[in-house]
Parts: sequence; structure tokens; C-alpha cells
Amino acid sequence: MALLPENIIDRLVQMERRIQALSTAVNTRPPLNEIRPIPPENPPPNPPTPKPVLRVFDAYNHELFADDIATGGLARPWLQLMPPVDHVNVAKWPSTTSTSFTAIAMSFNPVWQPKMRLSMYTKASSGATGQVKVMVDGQPFGPTVNAGQVFDYTGLLPVDLPNKFGKVMTVEIHAVVTSASGTVYAQPVSMYGTQT
Repeated sequence: MALLPENIIDRLVQMERRIQALSTAVNTRPPLNEIRPIPPENPPPNPPTPKPVLRVFDAYNHELFADDIATGGLARPWLQLMPPVDHVNVAKWPSTTSTSFTAIAMSFNPVWQPKMRLSMYTKASSGATGQVKVMVDGQPFGPTVNAGQVFDYTGLLPVDLPNKFGKVMTVEIHAVVTSASGTVYAQPVSMYGTQT
């Protein structure tokens, strides 16, 4: 049978139905704001709890991010935590009486981010003067400050990040007494990696 010509009203009603069907199809899909494993076609009667594995790699094939499938939470990167310190009692701070730069504190930290922030208090004994600086793998990190000033610096790590990624870097605090005698102290209070 030949199709009969439709009037404009019939065509508009038909278009409205198609638009409604399209908008319904779009709105009934689940939101794509979660990453989960694909469920099996025929799940077993008592399926084990699915444990997603999420890993993100950079252009150098370094694992940047991974979840902990055993207990949940973050597996990588490892987040560095500062040990508790007594930042009030200066006598307990790392110190030196040397008149040449000497390492007074050292830590070993994995390299995950290209930049680092380090904040520390510095002080000199009564009548003394001195300076404090930070070295990362033997290279200067940030400015050299006079004892008594707060060292608070955020900057690029002086390491070859593609080759050093995930490996351990050495962070050292060096101090020197610039007066005839006395003691220079330094106490780190915060240190963490940041993005570029």
C-alpha cells in the first residue's frame, strides 16, 4: 500500500516522540564517574567481592598511581610522613659548632613528584651567627638562610626525574657557625612533594 502524505501536525508529533526517545536513552545510562571492573556475563551464585585494579602510568612507563587491592586505599605513590619532633625545645634540635658547613640532619625519601616543599626553623645560640642550607643528592635546594630565619622553600628537585622516579633521594641539612664561636640549630617541620 502506498504511503499517504502526512500533514505537518503528524510529522511534528512523530519528531517529538523521537526526541523524547533520544533524551530518555541518554538520561538512563549510568554516570561515568567511577571506574569498576566489568561484571561477568553469568556471575557465580556467591560471587567474590570485586576488587578493582587501577593503575596509571606516565610516558616513561612509571607507575604513577595504583590502588591497594588487598585492603583498599592508596598503594602508590607512597606518601612521606614526617616523624614527630620537638620543635619547641631548641636544645634537642640538630646542631653544629663547626665553622665549615656540616651535615646535621639527613633523610632518605622516594622521588614521586618533580617539586618539593621543605620548611624548617633555624636558630643560633646567644651571640652567635650562622647559616643553614639544604642539599638534595649533593646539590643545593633553595636558598642559604641566616640562622634565626625560617627556611621555607618550594622548588624543583635537582634530580633527573625520569631516571630517579621511585628511587630514593638523600635530603641533608647543612649548617655552619660564621661567628667566632657558638651553635647553629635547624629543625625541619614540614616536607612533602608537589606537582610542577
